[in-house]
Amino acid sequence: MYRTHTCGELRLSDKNKEVTLAGWVQTVRKFGSITFIDLRDRYGITQLLFSENLNEQLEANPPGREFVLQATGIVNERSNKNANIPTGEIEINISKFTILNKSALPPFTIQDDTDGGDDLRMKYRYLDLRRNAVKKNLELRYLVNRSTRNYLHENNFMDIETPFLIKSTPEGARDFVVPSRMNPGQFYALPQSPQTFKQLLMVSGYDRYYQIVKCFRDEDLRADRQPEFTQIDCEMAFVEQEDIISMFEGLVKRIFKDVKGVDYTEAVQHMTWEDAMWTYGNDKPDIRFGMQLCNLKFPAHSFTGKTDISSLINGEFAVFNDAETVVAIAVPGCSDYSRKQTDELTEWVKRPQIGMKGLAFIKCNNDGTYKSSIDKFFTEDKLKAIAGAAAAKPGDLVLIVAGAEERTRKAISALRMEMAERLGLRKADEFKLLWVIDFPLFEYDEEGNRWVARHHPFTAPKPNHIDIMISNDPVIKDASKYLEHPYAGIKANAYDLVLNGNEVGGGSIRIYQRELQEKMFAALGMDETEQQHKFGFLLGAFEYGAPPHGGLAFGFDRLCAIIGGSESIRDFIAFPKNNSGRDVMLDAPSTIDEKQFDELQIKLNMKS
Repeated sequence: MYRTHTCGELRLSDKNKEVTLAGWVQTVRKFGSITFIDLRDRYGITQLLFSENLNEQLEANPPGREFVLQATGIVNERSNKNANIPTGEIEINISKFTILNKSALPPFTIQDDTDGGDDLRMKYRYLDLRRNAVKKNLELRYLVNRSTRNYLHENNFMDIETPFLIKSTPEGARDFVVPSRMNPGQFYALPQSPQTFKQLLMVSGYDRYYQIVKCFRDEDLRADRQPEFTQIDCEMAFVEQEDIISMFEGLVKRIFKDVKGVDYTEAVQHMTWEDAMWTYGNDKPDIRFGMQLCNLKFPAHSFTGKTDISSLINGEFAVFNDAETVVAIAVPGCSDYSRKQTDELTEWVKRPQIGMKGLAFIKCNNDGTYKSSIDKFFTEDKLKAIAGAAAAKPGDLVLIVAGAEERTRKAISALRMEMAERLGLRKADEFKLLWVIDFPLFEYDEEGNRWVARHHPFTAPKPNHIDIMISNDPVIKDASKYLEHPYAGIKANAYDLVLNGNEVGGGSIRIYQRELQEKMFAALGMDETEQQHKFGFLLGAFEYGAPPHGGLAFGFDRLCAIIGGSESIRDFIAFPKNNSGRDVMLDAPSTIDEKQFDELQIKLNMKS
């Protein structure tokens, strides 16, 4: 056998045993006639002691970094113990060894504080995966996977596979398409999710389904996106929204317990989409800290029923007067910010990705005075009133942005997160869950003058809004009055699970009646012919006793990243792609030869 034990297994209780280890050489250290080698495998590191009787063999065949080595010897107690590793009390006094395979000099050091950059490590990902930091991420991913499967199995879910070669259907992003050699001129699509299949499984009577499944979207990438990603995909029949929420809130709590040892016992808050946008500026708020938004001015159509406090900013300041929206946050303990610091924040909000023209501030000094960048336009009493509306306390810094509604709300939300980051309020080891509910069912597409689905076309409206949807024509006759259309007020029977300011799961109660599904498709601009071409199989299935059903899908990669304290999902994927969607290790995507084009009966027409 190649080994009797792993490199992370032996302890002082194994003293005097003869053992054989096999692994990779981490370091080689020579001290006179004695050589020490740290041998590493997936399970840990063990120190090997080569005494002078092995010098001749070592000189003839010296092990180097990343050589694959087999060594046999006796477990001894170390004189210089290493408390930083589990095997640090012992070493192996080697009697014989064999180099199983040599290694070229690695292009970067195989250790936590490696000298390899992202591109280099992705090119040699098979080496990067040997590093302990990466190994821990994949171990965490496996633990999340195992915990998920155990929980769903205990709750009577069946793991049922669905196809990867399917028909192209609109789900919000571009499909990856695959040509069919046996059906020339026709194409499969890779699934953006198993959405229609899991609904068909509900029709088939499999009332609790799940998969941990690959999904594919051809979209622009960033740190938390990959062209292929993994979902925990789930569906249940004969359920209402609260059944789904209870079931999958339980799943996440189970994962916290199994993977992190965190017993999450507090009640998970439910927040409407409207309140999330009003209070935090986005629909996936991080509620681990305060700094809630103070809406000093907003368009008449937004957030109806809220108190109008725009009189606080009425005056001679044209920026506020001309703005559609003015929003503020109170940042705790930052009234002592210097001019340099406030100027830097102003430049931060002016960055193209934020898009604001400037930033106003009010310093709420501890002595009860107020100093502001706009104090020549407002009296101190007015500044005090604005600060009070923002719930600012002595020592706080009030930050104010103004401009167009959507951009301003996004900007203040981003600024809130940035200030929390700077103040250390976003702690990687603190977890806070939130359900966001009551989303709009539709969004208005100005360019196309039509409705688009906020989630996807299979999301049901709230039960009390079904009649509104069925009894009204979805066509928008006057684009300027789309907010007055009955469809503008329809709420979706949908829910998102938010963890630390990230959407980790989302789902809905589904449409299961043909008439309502056809009405939904019509609202999205599909005529009967298109509906039948793209979704005839689903509409037909709904005529054969489709049960009420709903589900939820978790972003598995993102969930792992958040639990692991990382900003990027790539850290938790064994073989990720870069921001251009390339696998630099395989050099993919790549060209194919003419023979393959001929077999597929495809002619390549590259446009300049």
